[in-house]
Amino acid sequence: MTVPNSQSSARPGPRVPVVVHAPDPISRAGAESQLRRCLGVEVVPEREGRRGAVALLLADVVDATVTGALRRLVRSGETRVVLVVDQMRESELLDAVECGVGAILWRREATAERLGRAVLAAARGEGDLPADLLGRLITQMGRLQRSVQGIPGLASPGVSEREADVLRLVAEGWDTAEIAGKLSYSERTVKNVLHGLTTRLNLRNRAHAVAHALREGYI
Repeated sequence: MTVPNSQSSARPGPRVPVVVHAPDPISRAGAESQLRRCLGVEVVPEREGRRGAVALLLADVVDATVTGALRRLVRSGETRVVLVVDQMRESELLDAVECGVGAILWRREATAERLGRAVLAAARGEGDLPADLLGRLITQMGRLQRSVQGIPGLASPGVSEREADVLRLVAEGWDTAEIAGKLSYSERTVKNVLHGLTTRLNLRNRAHAVAHALREGYI
């Protein structure tokens, strides 16, 4: 009896097209080689420019050049962006997410499995951000929020208590099913909360919603 391999046992379905943008041919070839090992992902040549493809951008740091490239990708219709970077500060995380990044990976952790997971999460409009970077950011914003509490004239929060609860768990890396279980909601309720929030505030995805809430001090 033959044992089915992971490819044959995978659920059939359309694959997510992904275009790799890298600063040099070697980096591009390495990323494309990793992605070809991922189920549900199809590597598309940059020259094809397939509309709706996820853009995977490799960079050392998030400088003005990288930020400009992110904005160009979003304007070109590739609204789902995965950023693979060597290092990043908290402020740069917010800038990247607000440019349209749906997922961020440290280059040292960019295995085939993690790349595939990030691409699929971005394609679904979900976030996939480094836990250590988010942890430092949440701590920083928590200090800022506590420092301004009680100041007269402070604007009221732009998110409800329920929305803030959901966003906190998204920021901690919980998926929809886990958030539903944690808060005793249905998965549909969690999705509706996030959809209502992103629609009302004109946010691109879950990662953008988390970045917005952190910047404004809501969570």
